[in-house]
Amino acid sequence: MSPAEIKFDHYEGPLVRTLEQAAHALNSAPCIQAGLNRTLEILEKCYGVTRSAIVLCSNGTSELRVEASRGLTPDQHKAFLRIENGLIDRVIGSGKPAVISRAGGESVFHQRGAACVISQPSETTFVCVPIVMDRKTSGTLGVDLRYEKNRDHELTLAFMGLVASMIAQRLRIAHLSRLEKQRLTVEIPHTRKQVQEPCDFSNLIGTSGPMQQVYKQLANVARSNATVMIRGESGTGKELIAQAIHHNSTRKNGPFIKVNCAALPDALIESELFGYEKGAFTGAQTQKKGRFELAEGGTLFLDEIGELNATTAVKLLRVLQEREFERVGGTRTVKADVRLIVATNKDLEKAIIAGTFREDLFYRVNVFSVLLPPLRERKPDVLPLAEHFLDVFNGAHGRSVKRISGQAIDRLMSYHWPGNVRELSNVIERAVLICDDHIIQACHLPPTLQTMETARTIMNPSLTQSTEAHEKRLIEDTLKTTRGNRARAAKLLLTTERVISYKARKYRIDCSRLK
Repeated sequence: MSPAEIKFDHYEGPLVRTLEQAAHALNSAPCIQAGLNRTLEILEKCYGVTRSAIVLCSNGTSELRVEASRGLTPDQHKAFLRIENGLIDRVIGSGKPAVISRAGGESVFHQRGAACVISQPSETTFVCVPIVMDRKTSGTLGVDLRYEKNRDHELTLAFMGLVASMIAQRLRIAHLSRLEKQRLTVEIPHTRKQVQEPCDFSNLIGTSGPMQQVYKQLANVARSNATVMIRGESGTGKELIAQAIHHNSTRKNGPFIKVNCAALPDALIESELFGYEKGAFTGAQTQKKGRFELAEGGTLFLDEIGELNATTAVKLLRVLQEREFERVGGTRTVKADVRLIVATNKDLEKAIIAGTFREDLFYRVNVFSVLLPPLRERKPDVLPLAEHFLDVFNGAHGRSVKRISGQAIDRLMSYHWPGNVRELSNVIERAVLICDDHIIQACHLPPTLQTMETARTIMNPSLTQSTEAHEKRLIEDTLKTTRGNRARAAKLLLTTERVISYKARKYRIDCSRLK
């Protein structure tokens, strides 16, 4: 019989008042420890408990610890656990309460409904009930009562079960509070650093002509609230540009929240963006704010927006039009004072024709478009970027590489950089790690940069060689964009998958390596 099914009859008044006092003690105490101690004190004064202990499993393990006690000194906790260990283990393992009606002598174990009753000759009754959190027994509440021959054990178990339920709820709240505090401990310094160390345009590396055009565009749009679409190949630094726009805007003191639409499953993206209400779906035990609410007063950066599913795209369209939304499972309208910056490496115009991206959403997010040039079109920036990464990875790995040799610079300047700035960063980090002296030589670069042919520096090539080199580079770059997917690459290049497969074999392009 569950505690809720027990009728207190003429005991109802005193028992209910005791429960009310215990609930008030648990919820009003300045800390969980004080609340537990005060609850045990109330049980002693109002219910005749002579000794009590709240025992919990340590950090989800089977190791037990006394979290709070009454009538026991801290030195007696280990002895108490040793004496009562068998019964406590049984209650935790079964999730069912137990009673030793008279302690001492030989025990006779009986099963009566949910209760385990052990009759033993003595003057004390020991009651042990489980503390259950999230459907898992996490500890026990154990109390000693003066022995009474006609004591109603079912009533006692029901009452103590209610007290244990209140304790479990308070422990769960304390646990969630600790988790939230840990999350904030990690996020607040990061957010403060973002606010205090603005990434203005002067901190962006690159003085080439194409980048100067980008800087002019950013200067025009940064201080407005217009939605910005950043377009460019993978690895060109779209997130850095979004951060620079935010930190040079009127919202720079607000949060900058990032979401990679390609990294989240379709089933989660909507709840991550808009949040959810308690009970909206299985596992939604509390209300959660989405990224739009977290970005209130600041900027929300949606990377890889071309990967957004149709359902979420409709809801995003409403936010952009009405500046409001509802959480998943909710009906209350939430206002959204957020500036949106989006980024993509996809050809969204082709995606619209293919029916994989909504045309109305495209026109909503494509208010101000910024095109980031690939690294192969801004070769003067290769050396300053390489030197910047050299300083970064020297510090990160505790190395002292001084410079890059002339021969290595030639290789870097000649390479076509299909992976853009991200690939250059990886190349320099690898070189810093394997460099055995203070100068990065050509031999420290990866195999793709070792030969002049791979680096596109063949002297006096024939027309056939030039055409094939261009064709290979174009196919290889497209396959990198599609992560080795030949069907998608064929669609982008307006040809067939069979042709792409043939050319990949001809030029020895390993599609699996590009995934």
